Amino acid sequence: MSEPLHRVIFTCGGTAGHVNPAIALAQLTLEKDPQAQILFVGAERGLEKDLVPKAGYAFKTVHISSFHRSFRPAELRHNLISVGNLLRAPGEARAILRSFRPDAVVGTGGYASYPLVKAAARMKIPTAVHESNAVPGLTTQMLETYADRIMVGFESCRKHYRRPEKVVVTGTPVRGDFFSMTKAKAKEALGVDDGRPLIVSFWGSLGAAGMDRQMADFLALEAAKQPFHHIHGAGKQGYPRVLELLRDKGVDLGSCPALQLREYIYDMAVVMRAADLVICRAGASTISE
Repeated sequence: MSEPLHRVIFTCGGTAGHVNPAIALAQLTLEKDPQAQILFVGAERGLEKDLVPKAGYAFKTVHISSFHRSFRPAELRHNLISVGNLLRAPGEARAILRSFRPDAVVGTGGYASYPLVKAAARMKIPTAVHESNAVPGLTTQMLETYADRIMVGFESCRKHYRRPEKVVVTGTPVRGDFFSMTKAKAKEALGVDDGRPLIVSFWGSLGAAGMDRQMADFLALEAAKQPFHHIHGAGKQGYPRVLELLRDKGVDLGSCPALQLREYIYDMAVVMRAADLVICRAGASTISE
């Protein structure tokens, strides 16, 4: 078998808003070159460790974590670990680059992007970063010096960079599966094709405490008659909280087949295509989808 024409590393992490654009770019890369080899690199404990393998891509980790702005003992301990990770991550990044030998490295945000893109640039490997948000995050701003190209979702984002000649407005990539299914087929796939509308709600990959409380009230009201289907993605932190709120309200979701509470909506393309109403936060990736 001949060697693949391209080897690309995508590095991202933290939230689905960083991971999903990278998955969309990986899909596009394989459409352009089916022989390409793709590797994702993220944080050891980030959401990407779950999302990327589910999307079918190889995944490796580096030790990298955030810094908390607090002097509480637990936060100080966390920050000391983060300092150790900051010293450890560059060596891990270089080892991954030497092993995989990528033709390009693309970062889409999150702390995990930093050591890979920086190390790749120093090894003279072509690099790019993508920023979905209108106001760039700390990681993509810090990588401006190292990245060969900065891709942004909005024209207004350009002014936040010191070297605007590097910036290209691309919009935010959306995974191809958002375009491959009709509404009727999506409803059939989800088993919600009985004529009742489908409401979909979510507040991001981690959830939002205030809005999850509101959705618990919604679900409790709907449970009485189930006039429509409702899929709510409560987020990693919100899921146990919403379950507890529903138990306190006497709601047993097991006896309410029209109501679904999920920690994360992995099949978002199908769910959003089937939806008659979407209630959500205005994240950059969500708006694009």
